[in-house]
Amino acid sequence: QQLCDNEGGAKAPPFSLVLRRGRIQLDDSSRETRFVTTLMPSSCPLCAEAGGVLIARSQQWRVIRAEDAAFPAFYRVVWNEHVSEFSALSSAQRSECMDVVCTVEQVLITALQPAKINLAALGNVVPHLHWHVIARFEADSHFPQPVWGVPQREQADASRLLKIGLDELDARMRAALQHVSKVTCA
Repeated sequence: QQLCDNEGGAKAPPFSLVLRRGRIQLDDSSRETRFVTTLMPSSCPLCAEAGGVLIARSQQWRVIRAEDAAFPAFYRVVWNEHVSEFSALSSAQRSECMDVVCTVEQVLITALQPAKINLAALGNVVPHLHWHVIARFEADSHFPQPVWGVPQREQADASRLLKIGLDELDARMRAALQHVSKVTCA
């Protein structure tokens, strides 16, 4: 596509838009700057809503607590931009994302002393980059199986497994995440 200059002659456009693999790429060669914006699929639940109890949010990511009675200490680190693969992030973004995941994991270890922390980034059901960070206890309903597996025992009240209440845990999580980057706490 060509644009017209003030004299009515044709000139090259100041930028080009290219659609590649679900991304709109704005390439402005004259300024040697590349902006990449991702289309937000209307059907993506993590684009449409927080995805749980919002704990903290930065421009790049958010941390939520999943509302799962069987696994009360189940957090997610959600990348705000709709990307499906970790490798789609820049090196700096990957580093920041993993800093957040490690911070969430460390708070869970320190506050709850679980038997294990499960980390997962599957994206098979919701193809939006997010990490599950889940404190696991030997007495939880599925241990040692994954939380998505077959229950191993009855669990009447999983919150009894926590050494502190969820409000206190969320407050500790917010405080720790303040040190990762500029965040807004819920």
